Amino acid sequence: MTDESVLVEQLKNSQTREKAFRELVSLYKERLYWHIRKIVIAHDDADDVLQNTFIKVYRNIDKFNQESKLFSWMYRIATNESITFINKRAKERNVDISKMQEQLASTLKSDVFFSGDEIQLILQKAIATLPQKQQLVFNMKYFDELKYEEIASILETSVGALKASYFHAVKKIESYIKNKTD
Repeated sequence: MTDESVLVEQLKNSQTREKAFRELVSLYKERLYWHIRKIVIAHDDADDVLQNTFIKVYRNIDKFNQESKLFSWMYRIATNESITFINKRAKERNVDISKMQEQLASTLKSDVFFSGDEIQLILQKAIATLPQKQQLVFNMKYFDELKYEEIASILETSVGALKASYFHAVKKIESYIKNKTD
């Protein structure tokens, strides 16, 4: 695996950009796909958003100033692209974001790419009921196992605010699951 700073240099060099970009995609596409998928829910939508994310990374790599990790920067782009996608889709369907998330979660059972059992389905529906920021924080902490510092860098917020969001998200999810399984 190439050192991140070397990879960034290669991405910024027109002579090595194509090869470095292929390596970047290879290194990060799966992690970014699953991050996006947790936000947009549907496989085809996640693929589209992932493609848009990599296009944005490619077009903007020269603006990347290495104040954060490359992965954090790409995660932020993927998160923003996902949120933009969900907002656009909700606007097209004339529903608010939370309703849109719940509608998407309700389609999971029929999704051929979803292999979870009943409790995983309930968990996904519970996550869909959370406010968007709590969803993001919960997914990044619980599923992606990111540290609060990494999440803070991605979402450009404080660790304290993230801990509070995660705590509230967990309480709401526990309550939802308890009500669904009682």
